[in-house]
Amino acid sequence: MFGVLVVSTPQGPPGFLSAFSGMLGGRWEVDGFAPPLFDLSARKTFLPRGEVELAELGHRLRELSRDHERAVLDSGPSSAQARALSERRDALSHERAERSRALWHRLTWDYDIPNARGGRVPLASLFDPRPVPGGAGECAAPKLLAQAYRHGLKPLALAEFWWGAQPEGGGRVSGAYYPACDSKCRVVLGFMLEGLDVDPAPPLPTGGTVRVVHEDAALLVVDKDAGLASVPGRHAPGRDSVLVRLQSRYPELTSAHFLHALDAEVSGLQVLARDVETRAALQRQLSRGEAEHRHVAWVEGGLPGTEGRIDLPLRGTTSGALESLAGRAHGKHAVTDWRVVESHAGRTRVWLWPRTRHAWQLRIHTAHPEGLGAPIVGDTRFGSEAGPWRLHAEGLVFTHPRTGARHDFHAPAPF
Repeated sequence: MFGVLVVSTPQGPPGFLSAFSGMLGGRWEVDGFAPPLFDLSARKTFLPRGEVELAELGHRLRELSRDHERAVLDSGPSSAQARALSERRDALSHERAERSRALWHRLTWDYDIPNARGGRVPLASLFDPRPVPGGAGECAAPKLLAQAYRHGLKPLALAEFWWGAQPEGGGRVSGAYYPACDSKCRVVLGFMLEGLDVDPAPPLPTGGTVRVVHEDAALLVVDKDAGLASVPGRHAPGRDSVLVRLQSRYPELTSAHFLHALDAEVSGLQVLARDVETRAALQRQLSRGEAEHRHVAWVEGGLPGTEGRIDLPLRGTTSGALESLAGRAHGKHAVTDWRVVESHAGRTRVWLWPRTRHAWQLRIHTAHPEGLGAPIVGDTRFGSEAGPWRLHAEGLVFTHPRTGARHDFHAPAPF
């Protein structure tokens, strides 16, 4: 993201400042742009060492993961060797995560955040006692305001826009303007704007509703609208989501209770297991084909048949070009069944049954040339038709782990 801040100057005529979010061309400081909000020379005294330590831990973690995979293939997942390697891997992963969090915490105390009243605080204090979201304080807007205050300029108007290729996760169009993010900038800018006469902040966006379809002591089945995330995310634990809304009624719930988390752009049914035994039982049913989660979608173009199975291993990453996200040599087993429902105006409506669970499985399986070769309508990361996603989880069938009753839930698609 790039930003421009119009300012009034002591000489009279207005001027402007420019900034970019994060780094530009691998550099924090670029002539003509506002500098970062931390002392780069002070950061260099400790950050390189911390990065080397994290890299070494990451290398050891990858070696342990490879050893564990070999042990599973040679002796099975329940062997003593596999279990021991798994425990060592988990412990090392936890150590690396803790080191990374500690390093980021140290960095956040070096960000100097000013406001129009002349106040100054470190970034960490604005979020305390919560952890500071990754990347907070590095967006264009905070840099611009700090630069204006530093030179005695009065901010008049600010705008941020995306320039360049669309990011891997989509959601940005080159040349389009976007508001400051809620998870990182809302707290920072709230402090930095103190002392200025500014327009009130826009209301937080609402992402539709979530309805409890079924409730008992073992599980919940809910139906959510598109636009509402399932869980709030690691760096914004209070962000509007299915989980946050349900916690007002079921305070014991966490993200671990979701058997499957639907993307924010996807509407429909999902189930939450309220205990470990229920979760394990439902996972077994799904893996054995004894339970199913049917989605309906509109995809771009026509299909060569009326039904089939996509058996296309996925690489376990969502970064990179579409063709790189799947691979038979190194990918993980991933299967989706499909059936054509109707065709109309250059689109095809299909039912999709994910038989495995992977990040972006339906998105990749529909769009990939070795899958349907037909991206989901609205998924501009892989397709061309912009607009709301046409993907909805409309059917959920399973046997209740406690009662033995067969449940068949249906939520009609809104499209």
